[in-house]
Amino acid sequence: MQSPGKSLKDALLCAQAEERLTVGVYESAKIMTDDPDSVSFCVLATDHEFDIALQIHFTLIQSFCFDNDISIVRVSDMQRLAEIVADKAEQLEDAHCVLITNPAEGSWEDPALAKLHLFCEESRSLNDWVPEISLPGR
Repeated sequence: MQSPGKSLKDALLCAQAEERLTVGVYESAKIMTDDPDSVSFCVLATDHEFDIALQIHFTLIQSFCFDNDISIVRVSDMQRLAEIVADKAEQLEDAHCVLITNPAEGSWEDPALAKLHLFCEESRSLNDWVPEISLPGR
């Protein structure tokens, strides 16, 4: 079985190709508020600077994900996540939260995303509610 980091990278690239990716804390919050059932997966990314406002946002997003049965992981390399998902320069600075929305009705579910859901389910059974994943290098 491939590593969770490789599965995450593959799921992000697949979602990006299918235009099912939302990048940014505020953009993600808007999607979660408007249509929470459309959200399949959430990635929270930290960098080396501690920002209390960002931590408050993360706490609220995590709570929302728990309440709405959305799988959630954390990555510690926001820069690497931004390299994978950013289409525009402004997305490089706000890749702290990335959402993957559900595929269109009747389309195939991404196998990498299915592996991530299983990984999150197994982590929750071990009381690791927001597991941390390391993204692979380039």
